[in-house]
This record gives sequence, structure tokens and C-alpha cells, in this order.
Amino acid sequence: MSTRKRALALLSQGRSLNSVSNETGISRAALRSWKQRIEPLPRMRVQAEPCTRCQRSPEPPESASEYSYLLGLYLGDGCVSAHPRTGYYLRVACADAWPGLVDACEAAMCAVNPTRSAYRVQAQGCVSVVSYSQHWPCLFPQHGPGKKHERLIALDAWQQQIVDEHPWEFIRGLIHSDGCRITNWATRVVGGERKRYEYPRYFFTNTSADIIRLFTDVLDRVGVEWKSARHSRKAVNVSIARKASVALMDRHIGPKY
Repeated sequence: MSTRKRALALLSQGRSLNSVSNETGISRAALRSWKQRIEPLPRMRVQAEPCTRCQRSPEPPESASEYSYLLGLYLGDGCVSAHPRTGYYLRVACADAWPGLVDACEAAMCAVNPTRSAYRVQAQGCVSVVSYSQHWPCLFPQHGPGKKHERLIALDAWQQQIVDEHPWEFIRGLIHSDGCRITNWATRVVGGERKRYEYPRYFFTNTSADIIRLFTDVLDRVGVEWKSARHSRKAVNVSIARKASVALMDRHIGPKY
């Protein structure tokens, strides 16, 4: 208040805003505002949003199925980064080609985030779905320095319980991030004539051995047969091509949209 009163006293002497601003280092906008109201505006109390993981007796997130899906997205194309002052941002990169995926990602973030909020940041060829909260490290304890494939990725017991209860949502999140459903083709000699035939196939590609294991473990639990395909650089490709397993995946996952 003493600074405000001194600045207003200088202005009352008939000096210009520029002159007082140069002498005091206070912006002209602030000086104009103080001429209208010298008292500071009351500070709004920021109430910390509740978090089920921070309670005395921690509990899983309320929207367990949405959390299982978001966990898959995070392990594939997501990251948690600290805000310069306080709190954390969760970001998941989604290609522009899949607007339905962007909608599903945003809905899952809003359901899981204690603030119930998320927004989109457009970049060239992709959309980053972003959500701010103080509690993302509580909800995603896999967060840590460095790249995910260079550190241990393991689920906490409460996360594993959610994945066990909602395995298809977890698989969907992983497929929507680092997977795809394609139409594969091959040739076969039938009656002396080489013919081409096509069949659907799912792929999942990741460079983290831990994330690959999480994916294949849950496939085993739901009865989907898989095999390791050719490696691409340091990445591992998981292929799902057997007819019954593809039909099972189609029933619960389907292609991106």
C-alpha cells in the first residue's frame, strides 16, 4: 500500500503516467488501475481439488473403466510434465486422422481428472489433449524423468486391479495410442494358380519391454492369441492375426475412428 500511495502522490503533483512509471518502475496500466481503486482486489482462495488417491485411506479413481482406457493411452502416447509453479500437465498426442479418438481421450481425461477439465492444443498433424491437475503423479505413478522405455514401467496393485476388472478398456487405450487394425494380404497357390487373399490383423508397437509385457499379459487373460512380429529398429511389434482372436478384438476394440 505504501508503494501505491507514493505513486498516487506523484501523480497528484500533475506528473504524467510516463514520468511516474519511469521513476518507480510501475507500469502505466497499474497506475491507471490504482487511480480507480487503490485497495488490492481480494485474492480468490484456490481450493485444492479432492483426489481419491490422496485420502487417508487411498481409493481407486471413481471412473475405473475410463481410467483403464486413459492408462493405456498414457503408456502409449502420453506424458506427465510439471508446471513451472505448481501442479502437472497430462498430455496425450492424437493424430488428426482419428477425431473419434480425440473425443474419447478428452472424455476420459475429464472423467478421471479431479478438476473434470481438459482442453485441446492443435499442432501440425496432431492434437494434444491436455489436462491440468496437482494429482496426475498420484494417478499415474509411472511418471518419472526420462523416456518411458528407459525406465521401469510397472503397475501398482490398485492399477492392476482396475486393469483386471476392465481389461478391454486398457487394451483399447493401448491400441488407440500405439496400435492399429489393418487389412493384410498374402498370396497362395491354389490349383496351380497364385491367388491373393486379404485378412484383418491387429498390430501393437512399442519400444518398452515393460509396456509390451503389460499388453501381452492382458491379451492372455482375455484369450487373445498373439505373437511377436518383426522388430522395427528398437521397437517390438505384437501381431494378432488368428481369425478367432481378431473377431474377439473386433467385438471389443475395432479400428480407430
